[in-house]
Amino acid sequence: MMNNERQTDRFRNSVKFLNGRRLPGLSLRGVMRGVFAGAFLIFIAGTAALAAGTKEEEGLAAVKGLKIESGTMTFAQRDESQPAPVPGKPVGSSLPARTIVKVVLNPAKGSNIHVEIWLPDAGRWNGRFVGLGNGGAAGHINPGGFTGPLTAGYAVATTDMGTAPNDLSGVGNMEVWKDFGFRATHLMTVCAKQVLKAYYGKDAEYSYFSGGSTGGQQALQEAQRYPEDYDGIVAKIPAHCRTPLHAYFLWNDQILHKCPFTDAQEANIIAAANEYMAERETPATAGKIVSDPRCDSKDIEAVIALAMKKDPTLTQEHAEAMRKLFGGPRHAVTGERIFDGIPIGSSFKAAHGHLYLFKWVFGADKDLATINFGEDIDKYTAALGPYLNAENPDLRPFEKRGGKLLMMSGSADSVVPYTATLDYYERVAGIFGSMDKVRAFFRYYIIPGMSHGGGPGISKLPDALEMVIQWREKGVVPDVIRGQRVVNGKTEMDIPIYPYPVKAGWDAATASYKAVDGARGGVERVAERFRPGAAE
Repeated sequence: MMNNERQTDRFRNSVKFLNGRRLPGLSLRGVMRGVFAGAFLIFIAGTAALAAGTKEEEGLAAVKGLKIESGTMTFAQRDESQPAPVPGKPVGSSLPARTIVKVVLNPAKGSNIHVEIWLPDAGRWNGRFVGLGNGGAAGHINPGGFTGPLTAGYAVATTDMGTAPNDLSGVGNMEVWKDFGFRATHLMTVCAKQVLKAYYGKDAEYSYFSGGSTGGQQALQEAQRYPEDYDGIVAKIPAHCRTPLHAYFLWNDQILHKCPFTDAQEANIIAAANEYMAERETPATAGKIVSDPRCDSKDIEAVIALAMKKDPTLTQEHAEAMRKLFGGPRHAVTGERIFDGIPIGSSFKAAHGHLYLFKWVFGADKDLATINFGEDIDKYTAALGPYLNAENPDLRPFEKRGGKLLMMSGSADSVVPYTATLDYYERVAGIFGSMDKVRAFFRYYIIPGMSHGGGPGISKLPDALEMVIQWREKGVVPDVIRGQRVVNGKTEMDIPIYPYPVKAGWDAATASYKAVDGARGGVERVAERFRPGAAE
């Protein structure tokens, strides 16, 4: 008993004095209260962490218990790992914990669709789902595409579009044609929403899709075929006119094989286009890019003549090749338009290759140089067009349910030229009866000097996904946006970009930009026979 009293006295003295100085107001009772309060807070924090952990575990268990129609769940696991650092690049912010789910779907014999879904913890989820598009021939899933949306709080999913392991997977396989064309993206969406609901115990408040190139084809297929899947869609540089586009690649490939151009020659041809079109540009872009490549045969001849003058190594054979490249493919028998030509001011070398679709139809061993633009193109179009092309302009079901759609093309993109996309927008306007009615839910931007990634012009734009979210959820209508060209941290170009058909004009009196009414159309429409109706 005496020992306990002495220990108490020592403790009382130790809390009253520190470094020989008395601490006023500090008593044993106060200290004990503080100790118990701290312990209580630690207990509460631990309980909350345990509850959060339990919630994620319950969600994961619910996901693992799902029955996936015509599919198998191959992986479902919580992951807190961080991506490996990339040499030479700064380390970004840490990646939030997530639950990763992988599914293989087999809706038909010969179909093998891989889907991957990343789910942020419930406390970080913003209540939205984002479907991501793929690129090229797809066939794989890039985990790097998930990181941005996941960090922002989205549940996110994508698919390999059923084309693994490589672009020959579709040779003679109609089920792969359907998967790549439209089915894989829709089934990914359905599957992801099922998994999301099981994990969080509720549906997403809003669903969005964002994709570029092949992802843009996926985006427009969703709006056309499955308008109930998404509330808002972003379609960047969309390869929606798919089979005519690849006919354009083949056309260019055959021409450039017979008459190649050196890098220096191509640079001089682009410079000639920039110089010739300069008088139609604003001061910031004149002589540097072609913001609006719409032109006629006289313009093309003038560009060819100027290029020949600039570069004496260009021959008459080159001149004839340029006419064909700028002119674009036509049917060998009927002369009907298959696809428009390479936009002036853009790259020749980027505008060919990507010929796997012809192997899907004619076989892996087919000599593609022998494919003609008559009966061969007819066979190719009939086989793939109904599945791959996203050409239906009737978006009334999507508009009726409140859907919002943003679409963008690059004026210097020769991989997926703006021409068919501009014409598609005009055909949608024809269905709705006026441009104003279309612009109420669907807006289209042609980005000056942007190519298929980079390019000589605009390289920095506002976040298109955020734009469509604000439009759909808060009624903030996207209008003029700022486009910048940033090189090594320095802004070299900063211009306003208006939704088509409005263009940025220059007011010399005030030395400032102004909105001007641009011309409508101005591109040759792909013949309807090369845009056959959609089929299931």
